[in-house]
Amino acid sequence: MSSIPAAAAPPREDAPLRVILASTIGSALEWYDFFLYGTAAALVFGEAFFPKFDPLVGTLLSFATFGVGFFARPFGGLFFGYLGDRHGRKPVLIATLLLVGIGTVLIGCLPTYAMVGVWAPIGLVLLRLVQGFGAGAEYGGAVIMLVEYAPRRHRGLWGGFAPLGVSVGNLLAAGAFAAVSMLPHDQFMSWGWRVPFLLSIVLILVGLYIRYRVMETPVFLAAVARRAGATVAENPLLDSVRRQPRNFLVLLGARIAENGLGYLFPVFGLAYVTNTLGVDKPAALGALMVAYVIELFTIPAFSALSDRIGRRPVYLFGALSGIALAFPFFWLVGTREWIWITVAFVLARAIVIAAMFGPQAAYFAELFAPSRRYSGFAFARELGSIVSGGPAPFVATALVAWASGAWWPVALYIVLLSGITAFAVWCGPETYRDDIAADADECAPAVASPRPAVA
Repeated sequence: MSSIPAAAAPPREDAPLRVILASTIGSALEWYDFFLYGTAAALVFGEAFFPKFDPLVGTLLSFATFGVGFFARPFGGLFFGYLGDRHGRKPVLIATLLLVGIGTVLIGCLPTYAMVGVWAPIGLVLLRLVQGFGAGAEYGGAVIMLVEYAPRRHRGLWGGFAPLGVSVGNLLAAGAFAAVSMLPHDQFMSWGWRVPFLLSIVLILVGLYIRYRVMETPVFLAAVARRAGATVAENPLLDSVRRQPRNFLVLLGARIAENGLGYLFPVFGLAYVTNTLGVDKPAALGALMVAYVIELFTIPAFSALSDRIGRRPVYLFGALSGIALAFPFFWLVGTREWIWITVAFVLARAIVIAAMFGPQAAYFAELFAPSRRYSGFAFARELGSIVSGGPAPFVATALVAWASGAWWPVALYIVLLSGITAFAVWCGPETYRDDIAADADECAPAVASPRPAVA
């Protein structure tokens, strides 16, 4: 193997902490922005931007704008994934943070329908596209940076800090809206809902400062050295599909339930509990926040478990748990009692989603060789968002309307999404012992020993 130049030398001893903070905090700040939109779509945008329609249609249109951002995400993954494979992980992470942050702050400044008419929802859609384009490569970059720095035996645990950051972002978004939702309705709808969006100015500045100080990953620098500066093929995305087609499809299928249920339970679930069941917004948000807090512990637990028994068993447990919870979730929230609503959200987020989301980070990164890792990871992951996470709240709301208020079609929808993911993961390879620095057509096993040495 070619020697690594000085620029690719092992990082200083404090680098691991900086990498973890940059990926976790940066991911939390960026996904605070992205999930903030989902919460506002459930609670605000129907009334503020689509007031000419009845509440159900307004909610549907609000969720439609939520889904629009997902159509921009694969293009963001394609564009920034290419840049990340050719020019490095760090500059892309800074660019994506700026894009999502600017889009979020401007949403907080948007005039409502009562002020400018149809231009209000048009502006909302455009800014949502900006958010989606940036988010299309943000999470993938954070994961890849963590996994490429991690010791071989602990890639699952290290990778789990990125989804942990997403949970922190969810918690911050829910907490911000819980606080402003305590305002009188008129104040909340006139200016209160804007405050969480505008606070992103401070959060994005913190994220930029942290990410700017992180060095490039040693795996990427080693790839540069091996290829004399040519780190990727002419088209790394097509290269990933051509050389590793099964892994590409496995990632796509594995994404369906994690992303679909990840948005369906908190976004549609929040709207269903408040708008259909009539539970107070602060109470519903409080139940969701409890789930996010518990998820902070279960995500790293499932991530670490995947280092011991493999990514596939843990991921399959999460998908099958989604099938098991599909009907009980609605039985629990249907009681309209806070404690049972909280239990429903905890089971959905802290068990079902966490069991998939935790090991997913390392698993998806391990599916691709380093020269095409960012492109394959980001594009396939966000392509799955189009058919799962983006439409999920809209489809679920439409199914309830079609069934005259009944929830059983949504439960069957949950079963379908979970079944697709379970099948995809069952068909996929096990990767937790692979050498992720290998740049062959398929990532080669590192060693035969059941306990490989720390990188």
